[in-house]
Amino acid sequence: MNPYALFLGCTIPVRAQNYELATRKIAAVLNIPLLDIDNFTCCGFPIDSVHHKTSLLMAARNLALAEQNNANLCTICTACTGMLTETNLVLRDSATQRDEVNQKLRELGMEYRGTVEVKHFVRLLIEEVGFKALQEKITRPLNALRFAPHYGCHYLKPTAIYSGFDSDENPQTLDQLITLTGAESISYEEKLSCCGGALLAIDEGLALKISKKKLDNLIANRVDAIVLICPFCSIMYESNQRKIESTFQTEYHLPVLYYPQILGLALGIEPKELGFNQNRVRPTAVLEKLGV
Repeated sequence: MNPYALFLGCTIPVRAQNYELATRKIAAVLNIPLLDIDNFTCCGFPIDSVHHKTSLLMAARNLALAEQNNANLCTICTACTGMLTETNLVLRDSATQRDEVNQKLRELGMEYRGTVEVKHFVRLLIEEVGFKALQEKITRPLNALRFAPHYGCHYLKPTAIYSGFDSDENPQTLDQLITLTGAESISYEEKLSCCGGALLAIDEGLALKISKKKLDNLIANRVDAIVLICPFCSIMYESNQRKIESTFQTEYHLPVLYYPQILGLALGIEPKELGFNQNRVRPTAVLEKLGV
């Protein structure tokens, strides 16, 4: 397997270190070569709607850094995945935009050539390791647990940039990844809805209301946890869970887990090595059901 440069983006090093820990541990166990590049910066997504050319340049610089290191890019934030994947396709297809970007990059002694591939870690697990190989490595089946998958907005959209990897209308990949651990993947109302995070800085009340609707559904379905693959979705469902509880006079205490954390449990890795001690909503009941 070719090496993958691990692209953490902005949110993960500050607010989702447990996601990074679990990802690195899984990669080590599965012999997925991850490379660290110190000079990565923001993917450009946060300013794309304000100044597209600047966001394009920011993304292209990160892609060029991976190229300099002869590595593909592995992302674990879905917004970063979308921004870097779309930029890669745009610059490959448009000589005009590629030349414009490279004119700026040359001032930094860099050049974008279009040789790098971008994959979210979950897609890398599916395409580089495979469902069957993953299932064969399970040593601690999570049979006692019911998980609710949250796909989020950027994992499969816009559909044109992901080459039919999964259906955006009826996605199955995260469900399948949950199921192979031995846990039950629950279908529920609001499964494909947004977490509300995109509105957080504009209308906090509305953003919290959107998250609350999904949390209400999950509690009604008696799930043990929600499982996701995006750090900003975690901000809404985990970091803001207490704020939702106090705002709407309700209680959830619903654990929010990253997929690498539950895969790690199923592979027999100890919870602390997967960052469970850093989860803001303590997953005590989840671990007790496993006898861990």
